Amino acid sequence: MSNIRMLNQKEEPDREVEVSWVDQQKINEFSKYSANIEDLEEKYKKLKDEKEYLDEVASELELADEDEAVRYKVGDAFVHIPATEAIERIEKDSEKLSLSIEDIEKKVDSIKEKMGELKKALYAKFGNAINLEKD
Repeated sequence: MSNIRMLNQKEEPDREVEVSWVDQQKINEFSKYSANIEDLEEKYKKLKDEKEYLDEVASELELADEDEAVRYKVGDAFVHIPATEAIERIEKDSEKLSLSIEDIEKKVDSIKEKMGELKKALYAKFGNAINLEKD
């Protein structure tokens, strides 16, 4: 399905606006930020899912006998370690994921702020002649 549609009279620009080199740089920067946001949001979702999984595993391991050996994945191999040690490692991994998630949230907020400034400047100059919204 195509997203192309005819503009009605009100949506058409009243005048031709010349795009300067600086304007083109701003448009390119906005596009780069938009792609970066998509990548970060995808990474955020993966990390969030992994953290939820680790939290579930930790709660399951708390039900296990403390001295019982469990299989813990290290790289590509599984090693047998006591449940208490596995819980500690999972908690450390979960904390690392939490920090990574917070870092991504900060980056996304920073990028969205920069995109807002660019959007304001570009819409001020080009009005309806430019579309910076996601479909």
